[in-house]
Amino acid sequence: MSITVVIADDQALLRAAFRKLLDSEPGISVVGEAADGVEAVGIVRKIRPQVVLMDIRMPNLSGLEATRLITRETDSQVLILTTYDLDEYVFDALRSGASGFLLKDSPPDALLAGIATVARGDALLAPSITRRLIAEFVARPPAAEARRLPELSPRETEVLTHLARGQSNREIAEQLFLGEATVKTHVGSILMKLGCRDRVQAVVMAYEAGLVRPGEG
Repeated sequence: MSITVVIADDQALLRAAFRKLLDSEPGISVVGEAADGVEAVGIVRKIRPQVVLMDIRMPNLSGLEATRLITRETDSQVLILTTYDLDEYVFDALRSGASGFLLKDSPPDALLAGIATVARGDALLAPSITRRLIAEFVARPPAAEARRLPELSPRETEVLTHLARGQSNREIAEQLFLGEATVKTHVGSILMKLGCRDRVQAVVMAYEAGLVRPGEG
């Protein structure tokens, strides 16, 4: 079954280029296009695609606000496509529920792989975006009181710590001498307890709670 995708970008030429690329991929089906945030939210509410390719800077309603509405009201996964890896909205968009970020100049294979990644419920961050996320925490003054996390078991806390350092399930399994399936089970339990849609939001919460600090690991 094809992955259904809606493309939201205010530049018609970019939408056409993305559609041409995605339509050439057997496992992906473009089911809609939007030229601004309002149109994107309306289309997603109606069609409920698996993935939304979302530009951040759009008229009428920004991609950030559109992402917040879409992730609140639907199960669609939002993959942000941005021109700049230093986009000032990166952090807020992640907190709004975006499943990941890619730069618009990413290779076609990276975009296709990214769509597949978020479609199956995983999170995706380009390396430069990950650096931006960490820099955001460094720049922010420490909170008066760290955000409290729901009660996690010692093992779950350990897994979340490694997760927040950007490690994959395989790497965490190697570090903690666990099976990959066991790590996957722990990650699922962590996401459920924290009320997170995906790993990215769990990482954000781990940093906000002071479980991990920039520069550690």
